[in-house]
Amino acid sequence: MDISVEELTSVDKEVTLKAKREDLQEDFDKAYKKYKDQIQLPGFRPGKVPMGLVKKRFGKEIEQEEISNIIQKVFEKEVVPEYEPVGETEMVDFTWENDELEVKFKIGSKPEIDVADLSKIEVNKMVHDVTDEEVEEEVERTLEREGNWEEVDEAASEETQVLVDVVSKTHGDEDKDQRIDLRKDDASEFLEALKGKKAGDVVEMTIPHGDHEDELEITLKKVQKMHKAELTDDIIKDQSNGEAENLDEFKSYIKSRMQQYYDQTTDDLFKNDVADALVEAHDFEVPETFVAQIQGSYVDQLKQQQGGELPDHFDAEEYKAGMKDRAVREAKWSFISQKLQETFEDIEIKPEDIDEHLAGQAAQYGMPVDQLKQYYAQQPQMLEQLRSSIREEKVFDILQDKVKTKEISKEKYREQQEKKDDKKKKK
Repeated sequence: MDISVEELTSVDKEVTLKAKREDLQEDFDKAYKKYKDQIQLPGFRPGKVPMGLVKKRFGKEIEQEEISNIIQKVFEKEVVPEYEPVGETEMVDFTWENDELEVKFKIGSKPEIDVADLSKIEVNKMVHDVTDEEVEEEVERTLEREGNWEEVDEAASEETQVLVDVVSKTHGDEDKDQRIDLRKDDASEFLEALKGKKAGDVVEMTIPHGDHEDELEITLKKVQKMHKAELTDDIIKDQSNGEAENLDEFKSYIKSRMQQYYDQTTDDLFKNDVADALVEAHDFEVPETFVAQIQGSYVDQLKQQQGGELPDHFDAEEYKAGMKDRAVREAKWSFISQKLQETFEDIEIKPEDIDEHLAGQAAQYGMPVDQLKQYYAQQPQMLEQLRSSIREEKVFDILQDKVKTKEISKEKYREQQEKKDDKKKKK
């Protein structure tokens, strides 16, 4: 079989396989013999159907199947070792006419990356120590969660929640018994329209909706105020999983949990920011097949989130197109991470690394470690993904010492993120 390769880009190639019938005949003959021994037709004993009849009745299907087998074998034995494709190989053309076969594949190859000077990479790192004020606020939120909304004979205000029926005059649809917490920032437009109104009042207002404004008619049915629970010993024990027995212990428990949350958030944000900085610092092409594979994974993730089924009107291609930039970024980081894993000499996965990772997962999912180990032992592919995750974690650990890290407050970090988001929207 003749194999030729055309360079489409520095990382994308088109592989063409060509063959004539005489090149494939030996494989066809073997396939015919195999099926002849299996085929049963009325009037013939098993395995005794004449070869001419086999070819006449089933020749097209047998040859098509054998061609697929041949292509796969050639691809795995000749193309894969030579070009080491990355991403999902795409068949772009297939013809079998006039006893001549021509198949074209699009494959991606691993890009060449020269690692930038990591000491010149600058990344902001959010640092936050939980304050007593934040602890008090969390205690209040706990009492609200344990409390309940009570109907009051008062006008709606910034301290109330309202139960309303909403009719869209623009679209003609109606939502009954909608609860709107007027204390929240995202309810400011409703607060402005409903403040001072009481149950039974009807209010008309407009709100932005895409590229137009939606005219609403709101019927206020109830005004409610939050009745917070009292901080009893039972609530303290329940909310702390039995770790606190009094108010001081409860506050210490809350502070510890909040600090753990912020520390984990800081770690996650740093990983995302340093990955973004490294992607920005390296200019290289990524294979289209690899990007397409990542885009497909986004659809699969969305499908899983939707319970295994996507809406009938869902346009997968449009969705993937909208996720193209994100997929390219993820593809670039994947290659950069692999390069760093090769570059850093002290990356080594030890048995205790796997044990520690599995122990964390077991605690997260509430299952015995031994059961989780047995699961991974039966899933080699999942075990390799686990090892890959551990290697990437080690990459981030090393990067913390190699890049310039500037610690900033939570407020400053949020302010900078908002500026970044505004820039993205303007683009």
